Formats: sequence, C-alpha cells, structure tokens
Amino acid sequence: MAKVINKKNTGCKETRFTENELQDLRTAFDLIDANQDGRLNTNELSRMLSRLGITLEESTLIELIRAASHSGKDLLDEAEFMLWVKRIQDLFPSEEEDSSQEDLMAAFRVFDLDHNGYITRDELKTAMETIGEPVTEQQITQFLTMADTDKDGKINYEEFARLLL
Repeated sequence: MAKVINKKNTGCKETRFTENELQDLRTAFDLIDANQDGRLNTNELSRMLSRLGITLEESTLIELIRAASHSGKDLLDEAEFMLWVKRIQDLFPSEEEDSSQEDLMAAFRVFDLDHNGYITRDELKTAMETIGEPVTEQQITQFLTMADTDKDGKINYEEFARLLL
C-alpha cells in the first residue's frame, strides 16, 4: 500500500497523496511555472488549461486562483496548487466509489424483480429464496421495518443503499 505523504483537513475530503502523486504534482507544478518563480500566475494556469482543452474567462480564472490562494492574491505556491488539484479530484468519485455504487445497484436489481424501482415484500421473499436464503415472514417484516424509512410498504434504492452502507 502506498505511503500517505500529505494529510490536511481542508473542509473537503481528507487530502492524501501517495509518493507517486506527490512527485507527479511537483513535476506538473514545475512544468506550469514557466518563469520558475515558485508561484503560478493566471497566465501560466491559463496556458496549462488551454493545453488541456479548457478555456476559461480571465475573471473566472482569477476567481479560482484567489479562492485557492491562502493570501487571496493572484498567485499559487506549490502547496496551494496541490490542495487546489486535490479539491478538483474530490469533486469526482473515485473508481472504488464508482465500483461500489455499481455493485449496490446490481444487488438492488436482483431484488427488484419487476424493475419498477421498488422492492416489495413478495419480491424480497422470492429473491431471497432464489439466492438460496429462505426467510420467514417475521424476518421479511423485520427487514422491511428497518429498510422502509418512508413507510410506503416497499424499499426504494435509497433505502436499500442506506441499509447496506
């Protein structure tokens, strides 16, 4: 397992970089820092984003940099750049989160036999028997009581996910 190098409480997800990610970010920072002054300005970031096919209005770019800069100026140092990149990464689910969501949805579909977005008492019983786990009426009632938070007599995906996570 990769060693965690940097860990800060940023108000977003916990910031963690592996040794490789840290090195890649330092290399990226050095490549973007055209004048090699240890700070990124709007022109340097604009060129980098342009190379990635991203065009932003200068005012938007200045606003993004000021929000990421601890000093509130139009410059980012290496640490601020790394934190900025991490915040952007945190906006997107990780592959692990994507995989977990897909697995959870697949499990829900096993129980939602008529594919209407709900698991009924009968579907729950049939699905459990199909997967080799016969259940009693009492067990089904207990499961529905725990899972059916909106008390409509069936389990929607959100209730199913909440119960299993």
